[in-house]
Amino acid sequence: MADDLCDPIRNASPGRPYVVAQLGQSLDGRVATPSGESRWINRDAALDHLHRLRACVDAVVVGVGTVLADDPQLNVRRVTGSHPARVVIDPNARLPASAKCLADDGARRIVVRACQEPAPAGVEVIRLPVTDGRMDPKAIVSALFECGLKKLLIEGGPQTISRFIDANAVDRLHVLVAPLIIGSGPTGLTLEPICRLAEARRPRTCVHLLEDGDVLFDCDLRSDGRKQHERADDGYEYSADG
Repeated sequence: MADDLCDPIRNASPGRPYVVAQLGQSLDGRVATPSGESRWINRDAALDHLHRLRACVDAVVVGVGTVLADDPQLNVRRVTGSHPARVVIDPNARLPASAKCLADDGARRIVVRACQEPAPAGVEVIRLPVTDGRMDPKAIVSALFECGLKKLLIEGGPQTISRFIDANAVDRLHVLVAPLIIGSGPTGLTLEPICRLAEARRPRTCVHLLEDGDVLFDCDLRSDGRKQHERADDGYEYSADG
């Protein structure tokens, strides 16, 4: 199962960017408690999968809010593989120099900024404009591609992932659902509103039961199952692994 999930990334055409996004949440769609606690919603097999994804891509991308909230390392520790480049979307230079993702471990470290503030020593800067307070996800993907970073993992947070999906900048989405009910707190994806269910995205999806109970939804966002939505079995394949 692990190899199958990573095959689309490994086999992606080098002639264009390939973007996978990963989101972990509870059974009721929460990504944190009301106080902001978000660690350990998903269990070991899901964390292994996340590190496996990191090892498959050229760069892992997060918004500065994720770094300020969780201070992640964004490297590969739970599986065998190389550390990807670490990219932080930080338009207004809020990223502290002490952030763990800026540690000098041999991997490239990049900040994407709109302002002219210098980055810490050894950290590359990509400068892009801001429109209505936001950077264009497609412009970020293109700029990273020009830097040689062709395969990207958009890891967090949920708002960043949502913006990339709304911009049609994501090829594949992995949603890891833990059998856990939090009951309140922030939710996962928040996309642009639609008026009718017929407008909803219906990606071709494979569902995998992980060995310790979490469920992985592997969604091909480049497929379009909306025209076949009347057939309940269209676009869905189920497997139990572990």
